[in-house]
Amino acid sequence: MPYGKLYIVSTPIGNLEDITLRAIRILKEVDVIAAEDTRHSRKLLNHYGITKPMISYWSEKEKVRSEEMIEKLRSGLSIAIISDAGTPGISDPGAVLIKRAIDEGIDVVPIPGPSAAIAALSASGLSTEEFTFIGFLPPKTAQRQKRLNELALEPRTLIFYEALHRILDTLSDMKEIFAERNAVLAKEITKMHEEILRGTISEILDSLENRTIAGEYVIIVEGMKRENVQIDIALDEIRALMRKGKGRKEAVKIVAEAYGLSKKELYDKSLEG
Repeated sequence: MPYGKLYIVSTPIGNLEDITLRAIRILKEVDVIAAEDTRHSRKLLNHYGITKPMISYWSEKEKVRSEEMIEKLRSGLSIAIISDAGTPGISDPGAVLIKRAIDEGIDVVPIPGPSAAIAALSASGLSTEEFTFIGFLPPKTAQRQKRLNELALEPRTLIFYEALHRILDTLSDMKEIFAERNAVLAKEITKMHEEILRGTISEILDSLENRTIAGEYVIIVEGMKRENVQIDIALDEIRALMRKGKGRKEAVKIVAEAYGLSKKELYDKSLEG
């Protein structure tokens, strides 16, 4: 018997109308729907009259349930995997099952749909030519600041997700490390209380003083502009590369070419430290 197929189905991130016709059809046709939280997903399925057997794979059970679903796929059953919102495996559970299915030679079919990151970016007004999706930063302050420092020289637009109880701390860390870059804070994208704040990181922080901190957030920050790269920041990057085993000349070459700086000036300055 041929294996069944695993469909990665993107679901609405808020507004239930944001689902594709193909996604509805697949959810009606598969044998089983694997949901991050069956109680949450049932609201969407009931809205579209979809009645299929469901299995929960929420994070603590993901590994065990993935094996159960692999057995179903081996037996020829088709499965649609959905998360509470958006796309499984993208800052959501699902990656374990998807990787297992690929390893088993099972067909994995993406059914694209809404993305909070892309929706927020499209309305941000910041550069969309190149961007880097980071997702959620580490919850602990020291680790979060370390990660932000690693991203300080990134020239591409940066996209983050953040929980409501950490939004102020994260923005404060970004202000400290990224300084006065332009940024966008998107709240509750596609939902009733959708709101998009634009300005410098400081301006966004100030605007939150008189607002209720609630909902789900996307933070978008402009990348480091090459003309704004300070020589001391570039030197820090060279030192970091050298600590990772790069030779001085190679580290200087990488940083200079990445940010349009003089290799000779950087090399000479690196020797002074």
